Amino acid sequence: MSPKEHSLDLESPERRQFCAQACQAASLITLGAVAQACGGGPTSPNNGASATDLARVNGSVSNRTVTVGVGTGTPLASVGSAALVQTTIGSFLVARTGQSTFSALTSICTHEVCTITGFGSGSFVCPCHGSEFTTGGAVVAGPARAPLSAYPTQLTGDTLTFTV
Repeated sequence: MSPKEHSLDLESPERRQFCAQACQAASLITLGAVAQACGGGPTSPNNGASATDLARVNGSVSNRTVTVGVGTGTPLASVGSAALVQTTIGSFLVARTGQSTFSALTSICTHEVCTITGFGSGSFVCPCHGSEFTTGGAVVAGPARAPLSAYPTQLTGDTLTFTV
């Protein structure tokens, strides 16, 4: 087969390799466009929120009631603090909103089911696409549109409880 005939051969290894690489490149470009349209990726929140990782606290569970220590020396000891409470039934966002008041929320972002792990400027921040929520669960900035689920809290001494 002449070189000219070979370049038109649809079954040649060179052509198959070229087509495979072209398809891979097109796929990467498409994925990049989708990530940009959705607001970024796991390492690039879209809102530019300045958030730090939440302190992680263990909570105990009995009959779907979560118990968390909030006394001196705990991440939830001061007003304005927040933590990711980890339990055997899931993780929850807890914020100390007043001297004797707290909020307890689901930690799963309503946008794409990522666990919210950031807190900054009084808002919980999702690391996946940058959605922000108030300590009461309301959406501050999208792409999330639905609020986080909230649970009533009760403080007794230095122990916080909420039922899920």
